[in-house]
Amino acid sequence: MPREKGRKVVASNKKARHDYAILDTYEAGMALTGTEVKSLRAGRASLVDAFAQERNGELYLHGMHIPEYTQGTWTNHEPRRTRKLLLKRLEIDRLIGKTREGGLTMVPLQVYFSDGWAKVEIALAKGKKSYDKRQDLAKRDADREIARVAGRRGKGMDE
Repeated sequence: MPREKGRKVVASNKKARHDYAILDTYEAGMALTGTEVKSLRAGRASLVDAFAQERNGELYLHGMHIPEYTQGTWTNHEPRRTRKLLLKRLEIDRLIGKTREGGLTMVPLQVYFSDGWAKVEIALAKGKKSYDKRQDLAKRDADREIARVAGRRGKGMDE
């Protein structure tokens, strides 16, 4: 069977962009079992409350929920188990250094298949304060209003 091409998104963490200021992103592989991959291919995963953390010089993904595979037997996986992230040593060292240095955290943004391999997009992020979130919402609303007015002008429907 030929390997699939392109990028197929399985799950995304929309709340992460609302709660965190994204500074940098990295693509990481995941150490998964067979039933986890089958469950991901079925499009079942959740990144709510997931985060990455360093342990013994390696990165692990905590809190990601991959439900049990329905056709799985006794070999099924535990849905919220800790999964090892696969990155190059230089990237791991850089991420660990930046998280120890300042108030930064590692948050997963997306889980997807890239050319048949399960990947996770990890972001180096800084938590937003509530007033930052309000400013972002106000800016988004203002941009939306400007685009709406510009669209009406372009169609010749001046107010």
